[in-house]
Amino acid sequence: MDIKLANWDDFKIGDKAYHSKTITEADITLFAGISGDFNPLHVNETYAKSTQFGRRVAHGGLSFTLISCLLGMKLPGPGTLHVSQKLDFRKPVFAGDTLTAEAEVIDKFTKKEGKLKFLKIKTNVYNQDNVAVTEGEAVVIIL
Repeated sequence: MDIKLANWDDFKIGDKAYHSKTITEADITLFAGISGDFNPLHVNETYAKSTQFGRRVAHGGLSFTLISCLLGMKLPGPGTLHVSQKLDFRKPVFAGDTLTAEAEVIDKFTKKEGKLKFLKIKTNVYNQDNVAVTEGEAVVIIL
C-alpha cells in the first residue's frame, strides 16, 4: 500500500480539505465506552429529554475525531503529528447529524533552524445546516 506522506513545501496558506460523517447512535455508545464518559446527557434518553436539548447530545469529542481524521489523513495527511488543538464547542450535535470538518492552512513556520516544520490550521466542524458546531485551531508538525 503506497501512502503519500505530507510534504511541508507542498502546502500554502489558504489550502483546504474536508471530511464528513453522519453521527449514529452506535458512534455515541462506542465513544462512551472508549472514553468512559457516561454522562447521562449522552447515554440516558430519559434524562436527556428533561434537559433544554430534549434528547441525547453526542459527545463533543466526536466532532474532534473528525478533525483528527482530517489532519492525519487529508490535510496535511500521513506523516503529520498533531501537537496542539484549541476547541470551542458552539452548538450541540445529535445522532443523525451529518458533520463536515474543514481544515484550512492559516500559517506556516519553522523552528530549530528550519529543521522542524509546522502548519497552523483552522479547524471548524459544521452540521448539515452549515452551522458551526465546533471551532478551533490546530498546530501540526510535518515529520
